[in-house]
Amino acid sequence: MQSDVLVVGAGGAGLVAALFAHKNGAKVTILTKDYPTRSQTCMAQGGINAVLAHAKDDSVESHIQDTLKSAHGLSSEDAVEKLCKDAPEAIEFLDSIGVQFSRTKDDEIAQRRLGGASGDRACYAQDYTGLKILHTLYDRVLKQGIQILSDRYLLEILRDESGEVVGGVSVLNKRNGELEEYSASSVILATGGYAKIYDAHSTNATSSTGDGIAVAFRAGVRLSDMEFVQFHPTALKSSSILISESARGAGGHLLNSKGERFVNELLPRDEVARAMDDEMKKGEEIFLDIRHLGEKFIDEELPQERKLAKLYEGIDPVKDLLPIKPVAHYTMGGIEVDAHSSTNLKGLYAVGECANHKVHGANRLGGNSLLELIVFGRQAGEYATQYASASEKRVCKRTTNILESIQEFTSEKNFYEKRAFLGDLFYENVGIKKDKKRLLSTLESIYEIHKDLPKMAPKDRSKIYNTNLIEFLEFTNMLELSKIILLSALEREESRGAHFREDFSEQNDALYKLHTLIYKVENGHNLEFGS
Repeated sequence: MQSDVLVVGAGGAGLVAALFAHKNGAKVTILTKDYPTRSQTCMAQGGINAVLAHAKDDSVESHIQDTLKSAHGLSSEDAVEKLCKDAPEAIEFLDSIGVQFSRTKDDEIAQRRLGGASGDRACYAQDYTGLKILHTLYDRVLKQGIQILSDRYLLEILRDESGEVVGGVSVLNKRNGELEEYSASSVILATGGYAKIYDAHSTNATSSTGDGIAVAFRAGVRLSDMEFVQFHPTALKSSSILISESARGAGGHLLNSKGERFVNELLPRDEVARAMDDEMKKGEEIFLDIRHLGEKFIDEELPQERKLAKLYEGIDPVKDLLPIKPVAHYTMGGIEVDAHSSTNLKGLYAVGECANHKVHGANRLGGNSLLELIVFGRQAGEYATQYASASEKRVCKRTTNILESIQEFTSEKNFYEKRAFLGDLFYENVGIKKDKKRLLSTLESIYEIHKDLPKMAPKDRSKIYNTNLIEFLEFTNMLELSKIILLSALEREESRGAHFREDFSEQNDALYKLHTLIYKVENGHNLEFGS
């Protein structure tokens, strides 16, 4: 099947990219491994940042400065400026397609303050912001007649004989177990992040396994800043279910076992998470207290948080303290892209959490992830269309067949046990705080698991909806990215934002504005620092 623009991933970033590619005249096809409404976008509940016309005590310049401050010197000022200046237009677009934002008494879009912000600039829809944006975008894509093919698991990026130009992808059709190839003049990866490496210690859905990033790496695409993983301060203690930052933005307090507030709840997430970690290492339990906000306010503004607390923790936050812990939530690193959302492979673009547009740097500002999807989703769609209209059709083919390789594997060992082990190991050693000894020990464990991979084949050999096979493929991608994260974390001998080294607790000025870059070469990989 030939398309002008092929979008892989149907979360917010992929849907926006598809809409704007379609608007600019491209024939667009969307491939996604799950149904669009299951995307991680729906987990961004707190709001989407923008300084709107009616703002009295805020400015675009303040939004820019807050974002730069949160990024700790690892962001592109040009990219941040574009993100913040284009924010009002992004909200206007969402409003025009029917996103049901909460409203003030004057019928203006309601806004609230999230951590690290100097003003009330997060536009919200109760505490379902990402969910409502995602569903509205999905409806819009359907109305535009854009083709969506679900249950397609990405295996490989197809390139021409030079290896430098992209011409499509190969996927596994989960419904029938068949290998499929899709040709396109340009390809946009919008496949999400990799925080599920932390397994039970992550807010992410099971599908956030970094597939697009791992596949891109194998195709020679550069990755950057993979060591930067953000930990969200408020996840339910027993289940790691996310409790939105909107709960703290609305005035919720963080308390220890003594009932003491030990941190300013509206500091950036990295600072709050480290303060919580310090308390936990003293033997303290951590609680979120929103009781003082009142039942009426909670039911109107935070209805989902109350439902989640009652369902997963058996606690009503209207009446009781809510036990919480910090867990892996968002990955700042990813596929290296330029000012046009383009990678180092011609015709390949990336957007959303799988991409590194250098707007989040060392620590993402709350409320900027949904904004990134709209601003750079539009950019990726427009530039991918321009490239497609000017490019010639190329003959591309597969270079590997991982499915054939797996046929030779045995099932002596259980990869599910290794996946859980990997998650626990990463949470303990590659979490909120790190050091060289623990990083090296974890890397050694990764090499050992990788060596045993041929003994961990999926036991289910059927073709129809073989989830055992898909989960094994996801595990192999997580294993590859785990090694990359560790190598990058070892190389960055400093503490900055979400990357905190207890053996290098200060910021290294020599690394200011330098990014870790890693890419595949014939006999392994290259890792270097670059601008």
